[in-house]
Amino acid sequence: MFKTRKEIVFVVLSGIFITNAVVAELIGGKLIQMGPFVMSIGILPWPVVFLTTDLINEYFGEKGVKKLSFITACLIAYAFLLLFMAIIVPAAKGISPVNDEQFQAVFGQSMWIIFGSLVAFIISQLIDVWIFWFFKRRTGEKKIWLRATGSTVISQLFDSFIVLGIAFWLPGKIDFKTYITSGLTGYLVKLTLAIVLTPLIYAGHHLIKKYLSEDPHPENNQTQIDIHGK
Repeated sequence: MFKTRKEIVFVVLSGIFITNAVVAELIGGKLIQMGPFVMSIGILPWPVVFLTTDLINEYFGEKGVKKLSFITACLIAYAFLLLFMAIIVPAAKGISPVNDEQFQAVFGQSMWIIFGSLVAFIISQLIDVWIFWFFKRRTGEKKIWLRATGSTVISQLFDSFIVLGIAFWLPGKIDFKTYITSGLTGYLVKLTLAIVLTPLIYAGHHLIKKYLSEDPHPENNQTQIDIHGK
């Protein structure tokens, strides 16, 4: 059982963070049309990852986010291994509703996505954490929007192009022009969603702060803050 409310908050935020990160990898092989442009549908869960990253940063500090990021990266690598095993094991002919070609068409591309995202995820998360704390050390508890949006603006520029480059451009799935336009489209979509979700960061901050303030043993929550580096 959880000893403090802060532990419950960390587990809930971590669950949301990890679930959205892994699902984004699995669905990322599907490209969708955004007006005249193309982007991966795997982009859609990432704003939720940004949101939880910022909340974890606020309450569990730089060390908390880095630890969770590396754990998530290991789980993404584990998903990569399971997909690889599932692809090489042949389907039961005449029995399996999904044959090897269909499975390969969907999850074979996902493996490129997972590999590209794994590299991009680690790089972008480390950049995100550094920028977040760069602003927080200068603004204190004020201007949550600045550190939340500012960290996303820079980190996701790297993330968008690294993922597309490894998953689609290098394997020859798209040409260079499509790579650039898709990267910019995905980046602008993620940036727009991050800005739109900014009120949710304030709402989440308020709800978590209220929830922790009602803990019958608030001294335990402070201990947890120190453990995670805040």
